[in-house]
Amino acid sequence: MAFIRVLIFRNYMGDIDMGEIDHFMPILMKREEEAELSPVVTRGSTHFLWVKHSNIYLVAITKKNSNAALVYSFLFKIVEVFKEYFKELEEESVRDNFVTVYELLDEVMDFGFPQTTESKILQE
Repeated sequence: MAFIRVLIFRNYMGDIDMGEIDHFMPILMKREEEAELSPVVTRGSTHFLWVKHSNIYLVAITKKNSNAALVYSFLFKIVEVFKEYFKELEEESVRDNFVTVYELLDEVMDFGFPQTTESKILQE
C-alpha cells in the first residue's frame, strides 16, 4: 500500500477526533480490493464523504445526518477554487500554498457551513 498522509486538516465543529481520518484510507483500500467502492465510507457513527482529484483525496467527515448533496457540492466547488488559485490542484501545490489553503478554507466555511465559494469574491 502506498504511503498516505494528511496534508491539511480542519475541524470546524470540534466534534471529530483528529485521528479519525487515519481510518479512511485503510477502509477505502479494502473496499477498492473488494470492488465495493461508494462515495460514502462509514466507520461506526463516522461518515467519510470523499472525492479524488489528481493525487489528492478531499474528505469531509461527519457524525451527523448531513446533507450529502451539499457536502459533495462543496467538495467539488473547493476543487475549482483551488485550481483557480494554484492553476493545478495536486500535493505539491497544497504543500507550497498551505497558508493560502487554510485561509481559503476559513473563508469558504464557517463553523461547518459553506459560505462564499466564488473565486472572484474570494480574491477581493
